Amino acid sequence: MPQTDTQASTRAEENTLRLTFVGSGDIFGSGGRLQTCIAVASQSSSFLIDCGASALIGLQRCQIAPNSIDTILLTHLHGDHFAGIPFFILDAQLNSKRKDPLLIAGPIGTRQRLFTTMEALFPGLAHTQQKFSLEIKELTAEQTYVLPHLSVTPYPVEHASGAPSLALRITCAQKTITYTGDTQWTDTLIPAAQDADLLIAEAYFFEKRVKYHLDLQTLLAHRDELQARRVILTHMHQDMLARGQSAPFELAEDGKLIEL
Repeated sequence: MPQTDTQASTRAEENTLRLTFVGSGDIFGSGGRLQTCIAVASQSSSFLIDCGASALIGLQRCQIAPNSIDTILLTHLHGDHFAGIPFFILDAQLNSKRKDPLLIAGPIGTRQRLFTTMEALFPGLAHTQQKFSLEIKELTAEQTYVLPHLSVTPYPVEHASGAPSLALRITCAQKTITYTGDTQWTDTLIPAAQDADLLIAEAYFFEKRVKYHLDLQTLLAHRDELQARRVILTHMHQDMLARGQSAPFELAEDGKLIEL
């Protein structure tokens, strides 16, 4: 039987991802931006890609309920990418009264670093029995993990963080998002971005080369190798914010909402 307009609309909604840049800033909050946190919602799942220290503030500004998030994916274990999790867990326990399970997936070392940070910020929190199920999964590079409502393949990148740093290739609702995380150029970004519907790439500086970080000119030099359908730049230093409008890519900003 031919597909009705209603059925086509329903199918389109099922395969739509809404992506919000909750925080698009660098570690210094350049330009007054919040630290890295990207919220992605499908009809069946809502998850975060990174959860910087300011994530709860950003979620409130974007009117995204913390309890709507079922998974947090981490690229690496620097504070501007994961230090919002202790606040997220404390909110879940005391304020949002979370009941649904929460999955946190990140590089090898995530469990120990997270518990150490929780204990440093809120003594006793790491040993508190939560009223919801909290699962921590550690990801090995270049293995595909099938999680509830999404799959993720981590790729090793070059960024010193005291633990492996990863680019993440995430597929949900038949769409693929790749995020470079923080890294200098590495060829692993090529398969990570191949045919992705969206590549979110760090562009820390406009042209200055800084170890362990990407700049716009390096991205342009490898533009033909990064075969993603759409590119958005994020994690920009003040230098890039001041000069980046000339970039042939979209620029992230706090609160920016797109659909895939």
